[in-house]
Amino acid sequence: MTEMLKLGTRGSPLALVQARLVAAALAAAHGWREDAVEIVTVVTTGDRVQDRPLAEIGGKALWTKELDAALLDGRVDLAVHSMKDVETELAAGVVLGPMLPRADVRDRLIGATSIDALPHSARLGTSSPRRAAQLLALRPDLLVSMLRGNVATRLARVANRDIDATLLAAAGLARLGHDVGTPIPIETMLPAASQGAVGTTLRARDTATAALLAAIDDAPTSQAVRLERDLLAALGADCHSPVAALATIDGAMVHMRAELLAPDGRERVCDSFAEPLDAAPAAVRALAARLLAAASPDLAARFNH
Repeated sequence: MTEMLKLGTRGSPLALVQARLVAAALAAAHGWREDAVEIVTVVTTGDRVQDRPLAEIGGKALWTKELDAALLDGRVDLAVHSMKDVETELAAGVVLGPMLPRADVRDRLIGATSIDALPHSARLGTSSPRRAAQLLALRPDLLVSMLRGNVATRLARVANRDIDATLLAAAGLARLGHDVGTPIPIETMLPAASQGAVGTTLRARDTATAALLAAIDDAPTSQAVRLERDLLAALGADCHSPVAALATIDGAMVHMRAELLAPDGRERVCDSFAEPLDAAPAAVRALAARLLAAASPDLAARFNH
């Protein structure tokens, strides 16, 4: 490599860990020195504004638009993301790149040994409409409030008893070295689309960077995440839409589960499919159609299909 590859990332502790994972994977795949990839920190609006839900101030684009700008103006050659934070419709000139092997897709409950063990009317903080809806479907008595901030901030809020509990992605906790909380089975709480996956974006016509990145792609992760993102697109889901989805690749077969929820948890529509990989795109569109058809008018109206 004649010049250093520039990797863009948010500056949170978790984002930097994930950026270093991608940099290390590239160095190992190509036999580069450990410092052959320069990590460039980009401050995003989502990092600056911590007192309001993302859906109120611009949605997932607040995690990505500054990184997209850095890509498009050449300040960085690739950007690293938690894939669940990447908008379904990418900015013009930006494309999805390879993804690392997916980690644990589950949520972890911090502050109690199980959802059933939470006290009556327990105060639970989360910024996720999906998690809030799923919790209220299971425990309508819970008092769910908005909680944002990095992992350490959220853990501290529970430790200080500002709230009784919160939910965090198991993958993020593990990457930061936090062995805390209780994993929630996916049968109890289906994860967000793309949860547990670290991926990349790059310029659409940058074939040189694309060729370098191809060496670190985990095909089953990429296939599953792209199908989950296709489902969100078919539903017209946005940051206001409580939706969960998980695709798993088993050889040439795809198994996919998804659910739509009312924000208060009083309505929950679930469906699934198992199809060969080559038939999965059509099966995803059909799954979205079935979910919306089974939803009440009020729930279906939350999706811009």
